[in-house]
Amino acid sequence: MGIDTVAVIGAGTMGAGIAQVCAQAGWKTNLFDAFPEGLERGMNAIDAFWDKGIARGKTTPEQKAEWSSNLHAVSQMDEAVADADLVIEAVPEIPDLKHKIFAELGTMTKDDCILGTNTSSLSIADIAAASGKPEMVIGMHFFNPVPIMKLLELVKHDSCSEETIAAAQSAGEAMGKTTILVKDVPGFATSRLGVVLGNEAIRMLADGVASAKDIDTAMVLGYKHPMGPLALTDLVGLDVRRDILLNLKKSFNDDAYTPHPLLEKLVAEGRLGKKSGKGIYDWSSGSAEETDLP
Repeated sequence: MGIDTVAVIGAGTMGAGIAQVCAQAGWKTNLFDAFPEGLERGMNAIDAFWDKGIARGKTTPEQKAEWSSNLHAVSQMDEAVADADLVIEAVPEIPDLKHKIFAELGTMTKDDCILGTNTSSLSIADIAAASGKPEMVIGMHFFNPVPIMKLLELVKHDSCSEETIAAAQSAGEAMGKTTILVKDVPGFATSRLGVVLGNEAIRMLADGVASAKDIDTAMVLGYKHPMGPLALTDLVGLDVRRDILLNLKKSFNDDAYTPHPLLEKLVAEGRLGKKSGKGIYDWSSGSAEETDLP
């Protein structure tokens, strides 16, 4: 199937990034958020990203004008998805919230509309069942920052049709992504590895094994990771990483996925990472600086 119109549900960091790459792919892109201030922040973040690209000579004003004409802020979900060929949900990792949204999408969207969820750890089958048309639902797990990271993890469940998989792969390629296809298991292929590494790095930090910078440098220079696990945890969001660990702990009934107490304490204090200005690092200067930990 061809894609002309995409709707993105949720205008947070991930949703805004997804909407941006969809607009850049040439599709009419409707961005919806249940909170007007969240929708405004998402639209402003996209605009700022494009402006930064112009300042760095990587984007032209003409490109920005073209992409901006594809992007629309929409305040009602039914209006955003009515004509969509592809809907991508990017709301927080709360099962009941995702199930509620997909139950609504099942009645609001066209019969042949592909429904993607950006969940990083939840059961795709359970989300798909809520929609009433599970064959049209697929996991579409993007990575932060979406306009830069090239991977799109597609997650198939038992009821997902081959046509849906093919359409999602084609959409990913149009967005400039390399797609991988994995089974619907807790944490998929990426989150299951990523959160364990991040949690262990936090344990090492709490135990005084090394500084945050040195732990990150060890993985960047020793294992050729583009970013260290602690900086990446700050970028993803400590609350997001904590929630993924809790989901995996429940799914596997395994205490190995218990969030480290330092992670829990940072989240409780509102130190969620780069998005809040401080997490494991202090980001107030725009870059990661070491700071005191509780």
